[in-house]
Amino acid sequence: MEQSGVGIALTGSGSSTPTVALHNVELSRVVETSDEWIASRTGIRERRLAEPGCSLTKLGVEAAKGAIEMAGIAPMDLDLIILATSTADDLFGSASQIQAQLGAFKAVAFDLTAACSGFVFGMVTAAQFIRTGVYKNVLLIGADVLSRWVDWSDRRTCVLFGDGAGAVVMQANEHDRLLGFELRSDGTQNNCLNLSYQSEPKELLTGVTINQGTFHPITMNGQEVYRFAVKKVPEVIEKALFRAHLSVEDVDWLLLHQANQRILDSVADRLKIPPEKVISNLAKYGNTSAASIPLALDEAVRQGKIQEGDTIVTSGFGAGLTWGAAVFQWG
Repeated sequence: MEQSGVGIALTGSGSSTPTVALHNVELSRVVETSDEWIASRTGIRERRLAEPGCSLTKLGVEAAKGAIEMAGIAPMDLDLIILATSTADDLFGSASQIQAQLGAFKAVAFDLTAACSGFVFGMVTAAQFIRTGVYKNVLLIGADVLSRWVDWSDRRTCVLFGDGAGAVVMQANEHDRLLGFELRSDGTQNNCLNLSYQSEPKELLTGVTINQGTFHPITMNGQEVYRFAVKKVPEVIEKALFRAHLSVEDVDWLLLHQANQRILDSVADRLKIPPEKVISNLAKYGNTSAASIPLALDEAVRQGKIQEGDTIVTSGFGAGLTWGAAVFQWG
């Protein structure tokens, strides 16, 4: 395989959301809550929910097509597809299904799981393949269908999550647009946010017992996750900026995982980034996990807010616990 340039450019974005929207007022008929209660605590007004027949693969393919078209390449030009998700249609992975449906038959494809940090972890992973000269054209998708795994009787969690997908194309380039990153994990806080497998013993034969069960709905200690995010996210962003040899003043846009508007406001406040530089669309979509950053990115690009050459600092944070930040220039 030929050596490619060591730089990385982000050349295309795309996104896809289900057609079904559930507003807070409608959700209050499902569980005891209200629009005012949800909006004041989270900033969320509505979320999109995958209807029967709307798979994670379908959302991922639609988002990918938008990114590929914007990048001006064909699916057969792709060398690698990374799908960041925690809710694959198939426990063995859904990236290969997306590869087949796109017709990207030259691309190797695999899933990557890091929950709400998945897109940032995926961006850094893709960058390594490009920088070593192994691959030139990489499609990175962040997608989740969390409505499958929400307890719709638990008002602490069911108000937060939505479904969607976003994607970017990353290409080898003589100018490096990925300027710096920092990734972190802390498994000691794993119990704060879970979508855990729960099983019961099943005796096959005398002396031979296995466990069988299924995954149980999302559980979260909201206060602990909030405390973790407002402390750790500014720190990891500062580390990424330091690695990029940039300061907060050099940042055009702050693009955080869309978890909670209070978290977005608090992180921006701690970094002294003005509100007009903060990208937020969680009022419309809620927390879409690995999809939230590329979904918000694509909207801002297509609205003309994010321009070629703009410097963006992004950060994902969530279950694991995992968190990370990356600094890049668009285009």
